[in-house]
Amino acid sequence: MARTPPPSSPHPVDERLPAGRLAPLAVQHVLVMYAGAVAVPLIVGRALQLPPEDVAFLISADLFACGIATLIQSLGLWSTGIRLPVMMGVTFASVGPMLAMGALPEVGLLGIYGSVIAAGLFGILVAPLVGRVLPLFPPVVTGSIILVIGISLMRVGINWAGGGLPTLPKVLETGERVQVANPAYGAPEGLLMATFVLLVILAILRWGRGFIANVAVLAGIVAGAAVATMLGAMHFDKVAAAPWFGLVLPFHFGWPQFHLVPILTMCLVMIVVMIESLGMFLALGEMTERTLDRKAITRGLRADGVGTLIGGIFNTFPYTSFSQNVGLVGVTGVKSRFVTAAGGVILLGLGLSPKMAALVEAVPVTVLGGAGLVMFGMVAATGVRILSAVDFRANRSNLFIVALSIGFGMIPLVAPGFFHHMPRALQPLLESGILLAAIASVLLNLFFNRLDGADVARTRSAGVAGASEHV
Repeated sequence: MARTPPPSSPHPVDERLPAGRLAPLAVQHVLVMYAGAVAVPLIVGRALQLPPEDVAFLISADLFACGIATLIQSLGLWSTGIRLPVMMGVTFASVGPMLAMGALPEVGLLGIYGSVIAAGLFGILVAPLVGRVLPLFPPVVTGSIILVIGISLMRVGINWAGGGLPTLPKVLETGERVQVANPAYGAPEGLLMATFVLLVILAILRWGRGFIANVAVLAGIVAGAAVATMLGAMHFDKVAAAPWFGLVLPFHFGWPQFHLVPILTMCLVMIVVMIESLGMFLALGEMTERTLDRKAITRGLRADGVGTLIGGIFNTFPYTSFSQNVGLVGVTGVKSRFVTAAGGVILLGLGLSPKMAALVEAVPVTVLGGAGLVMFGMVAATGVRILSAVDFRANRSNLFIVALSIGFGMIPLVAPGFFHHMPRALQPLLESGILLAAIASVLLNLFFNRLDGADVARTRSAGVAGASEHV
């Protein structure tokens, strides 16, 4: 009697791990991306001067949407999802444009959500076409954009370390709104707290090993929060009052508003995000030894659009694949997509717990400042690393592309009133250094260099993703 051959073992990506292994690996993925995941709602909420309870809700909504987007990307939903070990989080590329939008009274938070929803729909529609525009984004372009993203975000980290914003709004008796100096900005005790957190992170990076080194930023924040609690600088009144469970409902802040220029701006951000995601997918395909065809890449990029659409509906922001977790796959060698799916379930649980969000919101900004210098500085360093692969010696034109792209990107940072005579509707675009750098670098590259073929562009994108996998 013929013996039945043993069933072939599943591909490592499709391997279902026992619960005893699955749970700690999923928690590790969550811990690696947690600090980055909550950073954007903290930045936007505090920049828009929302009440603490609203900032806490933004964090809950963000974690909830992170969980949904991660499950869609990892497990797949119909023709959506790359079905690889991917964790999704809010992209830092959207921060600058959103802060510029939020500064305009006629746009505000609801206008941001309208632009995010429109960008999500745009991403879903253009997902099949992104591979064709990939030649527009060689390393000299993507490196310049990511470098400007990091430099732009450093202002946020520095202000956190200083204790908030250097100026605060004040309404005069005449009803006029003016900016006055923040007396707490740059206080010695706050600077010492930020320095302590920074030193803890550096010590862990220097002497920590394995998993501990991977969560150095989160460990530094926890250490800083513990010290702040002992010094009486961190208060838990709102944490105690927050419920353990709370639903994240769509359109919590009201119906979104749609404005043309913010929508166009966020759609441009979406293209940059999807190009970055494409590189991540190609690098992850190589790590997991799973060949990705055009349909698979389209499914993954479509999930970016769906995640962004969900983000706008559930009161949060654009989503992308987190490079930290791509790097973690390479470090651990665990390729199962069910690990990141379990991480998505954990994020869902955290998002449905307002008490956890209130705890994050209670962390003093000076504690976050020490960590922000590392997180945002690493984004800039990733841009430098990508640019290190660019040939500047044989092609001097690349020097001009980088120089002018960074120059345009610095305009809103060093000269905030530079475009104040331009039409107000264009302010979300003109006040975003990231968008200015993206437009300048693409146009300058077209001017100086001929376009590469699609195959060359894909190879380079995979290399770019590999260079940034440890951010």
